[in-house]
Amino acid sequence: MSSVYLSLVIPVYNEEVNLPELIERCTRTCIEIGKTYEIVLVDDGSHDESASMIRQASEQHAEIVGVLLNRNYGQHSAVMAGLAQARGEVVVTLDADLQNPPEEVPNLVAEIEKGFDVVGSVRQLRQDSMFRKLSSWLVNKAAQMATGVLMHDYGCMLRAYRRPIITAMLQCHERSTFIPILANMFAHKTTEIPVKHAARENDESKYSFLKLINLQFDLLTSMTTFPLRLLSLLGGGLAVLGFFLSGLLLLMRFVYGPEWAAQGVLTVFSILFLFSGVQLLAMGLLGEYIGRIYNDVRARPRYFIREIVSQQTSAENK
Repeated sequence: MSSVYLSLVIPVYNEEVNLPELIERCTRTCIEIGKTYEIVLVDDGSHDESASMIRQASEQHAEIVGVLLNRNYGQHSAVMAGLAQARGEVVVTLDADLQNPPEEVPNLVAEIEKGFDVVGSVRQLRQDSMFRKLSSWLVNKAAQMATGVLMHDYGCMLRAYRRPIITAMLQCHERSTFIPILANMFAHKTTEIPVKHAARENDESKYSFLKLINLQFDLLTSMTTFPLRLLSLLGGGLAVLGFFLSGLLLLMRFVYGPEWAAQGVLTVFSILFLFSGVQLLAMGLLGEYIGRIYNDVRARPRYFIREIVSQQTSAENK
């Protein structure tokens, strides 16, 4: 059994402004818990000084492990890289931007010690834009339908997992991974607790408007085939509607004569445009799923680790 009880896994991308405070607060919180711990910082191809700061912290503190990726792979791939290196019996993930206060970690640990496999968190008084709140609501509803697990805030990375759940997730090799949902697929008992949510003070969000749209669409299509089923239902409904409209147009043609039919050209075109739009939407969605199949068939690694830095690796290299 691992000698480490608690592992904090934190993906880092261009967070040089927040890193010193993040490390200090995480370390203080773990010490207050009073059990063996480690802090796994995963640099996700940062362009600032984050990687060098992580390397320095890892060389100075035995409890800090630095995982440096060779480029940016995205938040969830970076977290998976950290989970692969984490040794704790309980693993807590959180963001590096300090919107998830590290001081909430003891509450997650206390809850998971009650026998739960996964402990989620619900952000109270969210300090985010209306668009982010709306997109989170949509993903949460889709996740509830996909997993059958009623959790209210899948978008919050501040979550705790037991070791068997981590082991199960690491055995999954799909390229697009949404960790909270993947964990709930294997969990027997889950719960969630309210947590504070801090405003972003030192920098701006790494997600632009377009990136947020791409992220939400990527998460939705990676965890469920519900959009395809919805399109099937929509296509069936439109086919029935088209059949009745065709009959109505034919009937009106006989009742009012060919003059009325000529004046109904715009109606016909509007129906054709509607069907064409639905077909293009369906083709695009099918292409998205086929693209995912293509990526999984190639079986390329989720990430490539450039370097793992810790006092142990530093001693071995001497």
